[in-house]
Amino acid sequence: MNLKLFVKLIVDALMSLCLFLLMGYQLWGDSAHEWIGTGMFILFIAHHLLNVKWYKGIFSGKLTKRRVCTFALNILLISDMVLLAFSGITMSNHVFAFLDIRGHTGAARLIHIIASYWGFIIMSVHIGMHWEMISGIIKKRTGLICESDTTKAALKIVSALIAAYGVYAFCKRDFLTYMLGRTHFVFFDFSEPAALFYADYIAITATCIYLTHYILKRQK
Repeated sequence: MNLKLFVKLIVDALMSLCLFLLMGYQLWGDSAHEWIGTGMFILFIAHHLLNVKWYKGIFSGKLTKRRVCTFALNILLISDMVLLAFSGITMSNHVFAFLDIRGHTGAARLIHIIASYWGFIIMSVHIGMHWEMISGIIKKRTGLICESDTTKAALKIVSALIAAYGVYAFCKRDFLTYMLGRTHFVFFDFSEPAALFYADYIAITATCIYLTHYILKRQK
């Protein structure tokens, strides 16, 4: 593995970690949320700088459905991150408090909530679009090669079950309520163990990866 690919994987892994930490606002508190959010935005910029080659090749080569979808998804993700950064800075009580630009907090909070939940789904779909490459690297580096039909069938069943639970978790966590901006506040159960909270969010991500990966496979 060359150095640039290794750095890309580290940056992407850290972004994924930050994403989950940020969704668990109630577990870490306001100050940590702001610092992690700032760190994620820096990682997001680094991610795009490391993948600048992709932007240079946007208008070259054959225009396929996958390329159009990837471009649209990237534009949505960039727009979402800009909204998150702007609304987060507007509400900042710690990292950017020195800017003293607080105002229209209600609108900023609603934008932040909508962008947070849409961003979580969009980033999960983004991972799904690259899952074949990610799983290939994991198999190559760890030697996890499933050759037998029984093992492959078992993995497919487990994946399907996790994806099904992810749909349940999506409904249980009221994602649509927040994605559609039906409330200015997110309900958090402060007594809930972190393990249960993150199990649901990992399952939701797994569902997005599962559906995206298999939809793309059917398009081949």
